[in-house]
Amino acid sequence: MRGTKYTYTLFDMFAAIRLFILLLILPLAACVALAQPKAAADEESAPTADAADAADVEPSTARLPGQELTEPLLYEMLLAEIALQRGNPALAAQTYADLAQRTKDPRIARRAVEVANFARTPQFALDAARVWYEADADSVQALQTLTALLVSSSKVEEAEPLLAKLLERDGDAAANGFLQLSRLLAGNPDKEANLRVVRALAARHPELPQAQLAIAQAALAANDDAAALAGARRAVQLRPDWDAAAIYEAQVLQRRSPELAARSLAAFLERNPKAREARLAYARLLVGERNYAEARVQFEKLLAAFPDNGDVRFAVGLLALQLKDYATAESSLKRLLEMGFRDPEGVRYTLGQAAEEQKKWQEARKWYGSIERGDQVLPARLRIANVMAKQGRLEEALAYLRTLDARGDQRIQVLIAEAQLLRDANQNRDAFELLGKALQGQPEQPELLYDHALTAEKLERFDVLESSLRTLMRVKPDYAHAYNALGYSYAERNLRLTEARKLIERALELAPEDAYIIDSMGWVLYRMGDLKSAAEHLRRAYLGRPDAEIGAHLGEVLWQMGARSEAEQVWQEVLKSHPENETLQKTLKRLRR
Repeated sequence: MRGTKYTYTLFDMFAAIRLFILLLILPLAACVALAQPKAAADEESAPTADAADAADVEPSTARLPGQELTEPLLYEMLLAEIALQRGNPALAAQTYADLAQRTKDPRIARRAVEVANFARTPQFALDAARVWYEADADSVQALQTLTALLVSSSKVEEAEPLLAKLLERDGDAAANGFLQLSRLLAGNPDKEANLRVVRALAARHPELPQAQLAIAQAALAANDDAAALAGARRAVQLRPDWDAAAIYEAQVLQRRSPELAARSLAAFLERNPKAREARLAYARLLVGERNYAEARVQFEKLLAAFPDNGDVRFAVGLLALQLKDYATAESSLKRLLEMGFRDPEGVRYTLGQAAEEQKKWQEARKWYGSIERGDQVLPARLRIANVMAKQGRLEEALAYLRTLDARGDQRIQVLIAEAQLLRDANQNRDAFELLGKALQGQPEQPELLYDHALTAEKLERFDVLESSLRTLMRVKPDYAHAYNALGYSYAERNLRLTEARKLIERALELAPEDAYIIDSMGWVLYRMGDLKSAAEHLRRAYLGRPDAEIGAHLGEVLWQMGARSEAEQVWQEVLKSHPENETLQKTLKRLRR
């Protein structure tokens, strides 16, 4: 009867709601299932009403309101859950957000956050998180959720007292929290604000090395190299044997000079000869600087100091593979299999890569085919198809991909691999149509949108490139390479350079150490006539990843600056490893004529 009040607790209320929902929707379930498109089975599932019960997992001393399950309250909760199940998450999010505000119940607020996040309605999520935390201030999860939502909403100053509370929870909270701080703040584009907040938090822990390292990370993200270097060095002073701080100091120095970075790590290793991670970083730096003789010395020292350490041997194998020292790579990796290394499938995959690079096709297929479990299974099958295509057996490779039992996200990976094989064979039109057909079923799938855009560029369908990338930016605002791809496309065509730069700057905010994005920034600066800054960015990109296109760009800028011998040196390096790269060949033909 209207006005009747039920005496359920809220825990029972959620159980009652689930029962009501089942009674309401079961008669419709068969019809709904028949009406659903086939692709819906692969889409992200909505959070179920059962998620509300998870609130009881975390012990809490919250004073719960005397919430009674009135008829209107029951109706609104049912409305929200049914809207969620029927594909209207925005309505569900708004309804739950309103309920959270009215009831001030932490369990309803938590459910409101879950639904709002699923519906991609950040303001509703933030409002509900405030209610959740205000109603249950002792809940660590409420505190963490509100903090993260404030940061993602660029309200980092408001998040500062909450971050301070998280860092002061217990003995190890500060040390662990400062180590995670840079990842939490990465999504906030105001890097100067991030730095101010980190400094304020670190001031409460002046003798904590992790706090100083957090300052260094925030300062580097804000392009304050001096502050970054000072923070890293202070962390080393406070903890002289800490590999992470020494490595970060070298990373900051590397932006100035690889030689300074190498010297810094070498000095640290003199004081700490058993510092494993620092020696690995030093070896990587030497490989990047093409100082192969000294890199091999470091390999030998690592293996001598840690002969039975599988992680060290694996790292040495990977570095040797990068060095194209296949004998060292294969012996180290095969020894790992004999040792019973914890990740044998990863070792077999790397051995397959080593064989593939040497064009030992049968051996590569053998290693890839031996992977039968774990996360490497699908990548290994995709590599087998790639090996077939490299042998000139494209149709067989495509047929092989189509036989793979892959669903959901894995099916997307297979489609993208198929498109890549078609592009490699200059069958760009077929790749474009394949991806376009896949997008008809999943028009907002991020990886398909990105690959479709790249393929459109090869066909000079710049309208499709732009529309796909704009859609991707809307669907996934933190997808750095969407901004980079559109900005680079404008720069490459010498169009809308101011907008191109802004797009690439946004990409760099999201992925500041990505060599390809740094290359794009160098290229747009070159197009805008700033040769000096362009060269600085391109050198940094090439140091991080000696890729053929990056090398082609760096060489061109150096050539235009009059440093032609240095340009030729870069091009010759790239030609040795990528003699057939299209961008490089076009650059050489254009500039050397």
